[in-house]
Amino acid sequence: IDGRLDAAGAAWDPRVALGVVLAAGGYPGEIRTGDVIEGLDTPLPEHAKVFHAGTRLDEAGRVVTAGGRVLCATALGETVHEAQQRAYAAVETIRFEGGFCRRDIGWRAISRG
Repeated sequence: IDGRLDAAGAAWDPRVALGVVLAAGGYPGEIRTGDVIEGLDTPLPEHAKVFHAGTRLDEAGRVVTAGGRVLCATALGETVHEAQQRAYAAVETIRFEGGFCRRDIGWRAISRG
């Protein structure tokens, strides 16, 4: 923003957002690092994004794991259920050795209706 944060605008989106963290093998203990992350170039579901956290580029220019919480697949929806479905669909496009995520994100909000 070139030092002009005061001139930047922000717009709120009224939709639900839900994020699913993809963790490295061994998390939260002895974490695997250096595993190549595949699928980052795969088209994502509508209204979904993947945010990097514990990643880096290796010597060959590939994105690899570099921390416990590797990525966060986040999606918007009109309901928690819709956002959840989109976020987990984004998760399914990504693969790395030992990677895992919780499969219960959003269930409490969904069960409340």
